[in-house]
Amino acid sequence: MDHCKILSFLRATGPALDPLWNEADAVRRANVGDAIHLRGLIEVSNICTAQCTYCGIRVKNPNVHRYRMTLDEILESVRLAQRFGYGTLVLQSGETPAAMPDEWVTEVIRAIRKISTQAITLSLGERPANDYQAYRDWAEAGANRYLIRFETSNPELFRKLHPSHPGLEVRLQALRKLREAGFEIGSGVMIGVPGQTWDDLANDVEMFRTLDLDMIGVGPFLPHPETPLGQEFLAQQGQEPQPDQVPNDELTTLKTVALTRLACPGSNIPATTALACIDRSQGHRNALTRGANVIMPNVTPAKYRRLYEIYPSKATTAEAAEQFDRALKEKILSIGRTIGQGPGNSARFAENPD
Repeated sequence: MDHCKILSFLRATGPALDPLWNEADAVRRANVGDAIHLRGLIEVSNICTAQCTYCGIRVKNPNVHRYRMTLDEILESVRLAQRFGYGTLVLQSGETPAAMPDEWVTEVIRAIRKISTQAITLSLGERPANDYQAYRDWAEAGANRYLIRFETSNPELFRKLHPSHPGLEVRLQALRKLREAGFEIGSGVMIGVPGQTWDDLANDVEMFRTLDLDMIGVGPFLPHPETPLGQEFLAQQGQEPQPDQVPNDELTTLKTVALTRLACPGSNIPATTALACIDRSQGHRNALTRGANVIMPNVTPAKYRRLYEIYPSKATTAEAAEQFDRALKEKILSIGRTIGQGPGNSARFAENPD
């Protein structure tokens, strides 16, 4: 699918989208099957040294109560994910090399490996420029996957989102180095950030294909009132939007999910929590019927979950763990899909469970 065709679907509405929905679902079924894989999310720490203008746990937000889970607490969350049958663990934190030293992360991975055969995904941000030894050490210790979102393929918009970062190319280089280290690699973008155009979003989908990603997450921009970008967005409410500004709505997110499935047929694509925050009753279901095949239920202890507020509403969606797990699985079965077993690797790694 070329750039013009992607743009055409991104701008389409109503019945004109039916071919996109149908093809995305068919491509999903043919390439990754009907199983929905569940990844147990553990938000290890909200300490962050980055200044990302959209994120509620950015270093310059003085209202965040910072934490880092202990090893015992992490292992307890691992056991909870095991009890629910989740084939993958996702360890996520703010970008904080000082609070998450390389050696400590290695110790955590090795401790998990002693009690679990689940796939381990890391989402810990970038290490300092040109220092990729940590990635190799973590892969050797037993981690399988790494997620770093690039958020936008537009270098100027990337600088607006990440003012303290050396630039988009450095982010993309980190993804390449992670692949060289042996990881399945994942990335993604936000939909509807101020300044994002339809051309930008079409370029994002094309970049997914160029990077040949194993995991791709796309979700709507949810403005946090204690961030510069959130304040900019909220101040513009009620004004006439820029003519080429991408909206941060459910429909645009679903179109991007579907186009991402067509661009990267064998990738794992989650129905994101951010999308479920916009549409609590149907958000997950709509994404699963338009190309997504993964959900990431949160198994972080409740006392920490409410502190990991990267965007508003996220922390308020949690129910009791057992109740949420049961309702989620019932929802999956109700649309004729099955609960995934095992790690649920991408097509590239399907024959290599390690």
